[in-house]
Amino acid sequence: LYFLSHIPITALIDLQPLLPAGIAPRALTDLLQQYATAFRDPMMLQPPEWFKAFIYCEAFLQLPFFPVAAYAFLKGGCRWIRTPAIIYSTHVATTLFAILAHILFHDFSKLEHAGPQTLRERLVLLSIYLPYLLIPLLILFTMLCNPHYKHVEKRKRK
Repeated sequence: LYFLSHIPITALIDLQPLLPAGIAPRALTDLLQQYATAFRDPMMLQPPEWFKAFIYCEAFLQLPFFPVAAYAFLKGGCRWIRTPAIIYSTHVATTLFAILAHILFHDFSKLEHAGPQTLRERLVLLSIYLPYLLIPLLILFTMLCNPHYKHVEKRKRK
């Protein structure tokens, strides 16, 4: 369900900073604006270049993986998902560490769009991004430690 829910979130919200102004429907840009204002997330309205690079990765690496992963995990028993899931989860965890550090330590006072200023505001914004670190880490742990996914097929001897 994580992967299924991620498809519309990515396609309709997360990719907006990459689009030229006026391309996204007004309702979606208003939704993004409301989110960014309510949670003080200027990265979605005025993304730094490194954050845009992460959004491009989300568009071209993660988004195509979401339906594949959703299929594999909903069907169950698909051992072939192990390597792609390990790649996905390590990639996402790495990007999220950078994003979370930025939220915690960056000086947002000089930006056009309001960013978090107090520790409470930073923790609220952190709580929005944190599940996108924790779930991939759980996937990684599952792929590495669950005996079902660690199974190696034995080859027939001639």
